Amino acid sequence: MNRLRPLLQSVRVRLLVIALMPMLVLMPLLLGFTTWRWSDKIDGLLISKVTGDLTIADQYLARLTATSGEQLDAVAQSVRLRSALTAGSTADFLAQEKARLGLDFLYLTGPGGQPGFTPADWPVLSGALAGQWQSAVDILNAAQLDTLAPGLAARAAIPLVATEAAVPTSRSAETRGMIIHSAAPVTLPDGRPALLAGGRLLNRNLGFIDTINALVYREQSLPEGSQGTATLFLEDVRISTNVRLFENVRALGTRVSAEVRGQVLGRGDIWLDRAFVVNDWYISAYEPILDSRGSRAGMLYVGFLETPFRQAKRSSVLALGGAFLLIAALSVPIFLRWAGRIFRPLEGMNQTIARVEHGDFTARNRPQAASGEIARVAAHFDSLLDQVQERDRQLRHWGESLEAKVGERTADLREANRRLEQTTERLIVSEKLAAVGEITASVAHEINNPVAVIQGNLDLARSVLGEHAAPVEEEFRLIDDQVYRIGVIVSKLLQFARPEEYSGASGLISPGEVLSDCLVLTRHQLDACSVEAETRLTSTREVRMSRTELQQVLVNLILNAVQAMPGGGRLTLTAEDAPEGVLLTAADTGTGIPPELQNRIFDPFFTTKQAQGTGLGLSISHQLVSRAGGRITVQSRPGQGSRFEIFLPCPADA
Repeated sequence: MNRLRPLLQSVRVRLLVIALMPMLVLMPLLLGFTTWRWSDKIDGLLISKVTGDLTIADQYLARLTATSGEQLDAVAQSVRLRSALTAGSTADFLAQEKARLGLDFLYLTGPGGQPGFTPADWPVLSGALAGQWQSAVDILNAAQLDTLAPGLAARAAIPLVATEAAVPTSRSAETRGMIIHSAAPVTLPDGRPALLAGGRLLNRNLGFIDTINALVYREQSLPEGSQGTATLFLEDVRISTNVRLFENVRALGTRVSAEVRGQVLGRGDIWLDRAFVVNDWYISAYEPILDSRGSRAGMLYVGFLETPFRQAKRSSVLALGGAFLLIAALSVPIFLRWAGRIFRPLEGMNQTIARVEHGDFTARNRPQAASGEIARVAAHFDSLLDQVQERDRQLRHWGESLEAKVGERTADLREANRRLEQTTERLIVSEKLAAVGEITASVAHEINNPVAVIQGNLDLARSVLGEHAAPVEEEFRLIDDQVYRIGVIVSKLLQFARPEEYSGASGLISPGEVLSDCLVLTRHQLDACSVEAETRLTSTREVRMSRTELQQVLVNLILNAVQAMPGGGRLTLTAEDAPEGVLLTAADTGTGIPPELQNRIFDPFFTTKQAQGTGLGLSISHQLVSRAGGRITVQSRPGQGSRFEIFLPCPADA
């Protein structure tokens, strides 16, 4: 396999494959597909022909049945029958008519019929008594046959012949008979109704089946070597056929295959396909025959030998194959000669490429002066090799300046490393925040217990004091509010630490009311630092935010303002309606914030209070306001104070 691989990868072999593929691959495929389609069409035509043949045979059987009834009706209405009835010579007359019409039985009977043939049991007889002649195919057993005509059962009996693929049976002979059963109404001279019944036996009726075969398969209707056949079946037994077992022995008593029997007699369908008939394959058509009661009593078959058609198709295929091989034998050498004119220049280019790969950049094709695409490609390839040689020289020159470029890239790497260190510092801050969250969760759990004790003792004190608690009711109420606030803050801390365990939807609140409550909570700090608080609470709108979160933000701003005015000052707090929301402001007259620090005051852990603060107050406030859909901004001048503005949007459904 390793030895063949270079050969299979050569240009010569590939071009040969390209040149010969249409002739040796595509053409055989096209020829095979065309032959298959042609064969399929031929099979369709054969099925169409046998369908037409079956129609002719069926029409003949139907016409024979109808003619039998018409003839019997003509006799029943004839003057000669009336004369015979009057003269008392009915038996002689019926014998003459039976012979003249070629019937196997003929009798005249009254309304009660005769033994075994009462009108109530036979639709043909009952229809004739009703006044209309009837004719149909019926099946009679041996006793009924002998009742109609002595010796008729012996004529009908056919020994069964073992047949391959037939349904197994224990019978050795078919003793029943298939007849064309006809009857016509007769009026007796005394006016009483009667009927004239007659018919012919189809078992061993070779003239009947040969007539069908002659009608269907006339001379030159089939190709030489083919043979048309017709058969009448009593159920699945051939009772009249021109199919031969041997040279002059008809295949009476042989049986149809189980597959055909199941489709035609079992399901009542017509069989149109090839079938194995006795000893050879035939293009066959079978249809069920219905008796006078509408039951499937047998089958009618026509068909012709498949062998001549199969041989004709085989001969056609062989002729087409031989013609193709002859054309290929004549054309392939011509194709190879034309392809050789392409092989040589391409092989020369392949050799040049091999020399260049081994380091010989001076190798060239130098094609001879000739027209043609391959020669132009070879010349162009030489031009490309010249360019490659020039590029190699330039690459050597560029290699000398590579170190300088490496130095530049090293500087870029240093800058990238510096940025990575900054990113690492930010990650450290994120880790600190995560640690604070875990610590906060544990601390919040510990706060819950003393808060519960405080609330319990407060309720106990109010209960014990009773009416004496009225002077300090306001203080008790403030303690209740602060205990509740502690509980809410603890809940929010736990929600921040493990939000999957604590959840709650923000409600509608009045920012002005929250700001007023915050002044009550921070009154002690304001008075202790001699800070005068001035408020303008004109807002009437509501916003969607947690009350305790907004309270936390405002308390943080108030305490930051107090710490910025250690010697006293003025704090202005406002709550005003703004377009599409509410604007809260906190303006102090403190020390102010330097311009270079104003962009960092909302960063986590950034503080200007050194050991007095954690640097999380404004960061958390910024997060809470942003989560509510608002924004917080700052304006400050060193020595003149700071102004914080909080904008909170009003909900659309408020």
